[in-house]
Amino acid sequence: MSIDRRQFLLATGAALVGTSALTGTASAASSATLWQEFVANPYNHPQIPNIAYAGYRMGEKPAHRPVLANVLFFGARRDGSADAAPAINKAIEFVGRFGGGTVYVPPGRYRIDDIIRVGYDNVVLRGAGSSKTTFYATRSLEEIVGINRSRYGSENSAWSWSGGLVWVCHRDRYQPLVDAIKAHKWPFEGWTGNELELGSTLTGVTGSAARGAFVVTVENGHKLRAGQRVLLRVDDDGYSLPKHMCGDVEGTKTYKWDDKDKLLSYFPFLWPVKIEWVRGNRVKLAQPLPVEIRPEWKARLTTMAPVITGAGVEGIKIEMFKVPTPKHLQDKGYNGLAFQCAWDCWADDVHVQDVDNGFLLVSSKGISLLNTRVSGRGHHHAYATREQSHDNLTDGFVIEAPSEPSQAGAGNHGLNVEGLSCGNVWTRGKMDYDVFDTHRGLPFGNVRTEITINNVGAHGGSANAGPLYGARFAHWNVTVTNQRAGNVRIDQVAPCSATVAISEVRDFGQIDKPDFAGALNSRLELYGTNEVTPKNLYDAQRKLRRN
Repeated sequence: MSIDRRQFLLATGAALVGTSALTGTASAASSATLWQEFVANPYNHPQIPNIAYAGYRMGEKPAHRPVLANVLFFGARRDGSADAAPAINKAIEFVGRFGGGTVYVPPGRYRIDDIIRVGYDNVVLRGAGSSKTTFYATRSLEEIVGINRSRYGSENSAWSWSGGLVWVCHRDRYQPLVDAIKAHKWPFEGWTGNELELGSTLTGVTGSAARGAFVVTVENGHKLRAGQRVLLRVDDDGYSLPKHMCGDVEGTKTYKWDDKDKLLSYFPFLWPVKIEWVRGNRVKLAQPLPVEIRPEWKARLTTMAPVITGAGVEGIKIEMFKVPTPKHLQDKGYNGLAFQCAWDCWADDVHVQDVDNGFLLVSSKGISLLNTRVSGRGHHHAYATREQSHDNLTDGFVIEAPSEPSQAGAGNHGLNVEGLSCGNVWTRGKMDYDVFDTHRGLPFGNVRTEITINNVGAHGGSANAGPLYGARFAHWNVTVTNQRAGNVRIDQVAPCSATVAISEVRDFGQIDKPDFAGALNSRLELYGTNEVTPKNLYDAQRKLRRN
């Protein structure tokens, strides 16, 4: 791909005015050397991932669908005098059976004693605005569904990281999940259901392909078509795949992989992707590969368990019956909005209050969380991105300082990402009291950009979940108001990472050691200033992609 000087200047938004050294304080209004390098190599840069395809329909504005139902006509009361959940769920089903549209929730305070279930494609649940329409949740997920134990055999509550009182999940997935929890069985949360074999093979992928490639060669393209949603499955072969996800730095050779049973349970790597075209045995994907394809990894394109697409939640506040912040991993499930096995869905102007967990993305792809807010008493995860969730966008978010102190033993993990999740973006955020939580489980290729943070809390993740970071994590234009370095300045802990234009920080509180010995091939640039061009890495990559 060749880019001339005019295209380069259009992409950066300004003429270059000089570069800085890789360390030390930079002069104001500097352009990042790393950005220049990325423009020349946007699909396979060693430190910066390509995140230009993140969000609903790879960055489009959410759809505006006509109103087909009003919850008041289905019996919902907006004065909180009766449970409105049955009426709201009936309205959702009514619109869903018509093939989609908007369910309108007029101004009011709606008591919900049950889960609001968005389980149909192309259904939008729209309030009059988060300051006008409130869902007041009176019961936790544990009270509604039952105790949800961790799949790893502990007494920890799985409601600490899953489920929502507004739950966007395909109806054919939702009920088996709930039934399994009620039967005290492990409900598999991922793309393929309880057995990986449920993703039946459409065709094998042959030969090799570079990270960043769009075209792959397959054994047989007869079962594939343009616009089809498929799952790229990549199996491990003697830990070479996780090593690759960590940038193949020298330290991956001596790292002990075989006792990381929680990490290994996440494999194979599963990446949903749409097909752009099929020509014989050549297939073009709608976005670039996040990992290489090597013959020993036996890559193939498969089907997946049912996913929900085109659904949205807008203009609603989800407020919980207020209880003290629970002790770590003992959440009862006062959780706000969850997207599970969802693809090309969104939330806009949604505010959650007094939650255990605010916004949860579980095996989700191409979700846009726009103009969202977390407030009230202390929470566990404000935002969680887990179980191989890819290419999601959280844009314009606010995490308020807690309204009251949490009890001793409560956890605060803030902005979470884990479980081989990649391509995710958090941008234009204001975090008054929270932490960048990279929760082990080898997340890679994610970006946090243009965020102000009062860095309080700790990342989580058990030792058997593997590396804290995979390769190509980028923190770009981050202001730390309390100067705490942890989880923001990552050049000394994250392999093949980019830390660009962060304010001056120092080590205190939780201090991490790198998982890998030796050189990490990471970069630190424009340290000590937020004067950087471009200011927002996601916006700049989007402009470059359009050019």
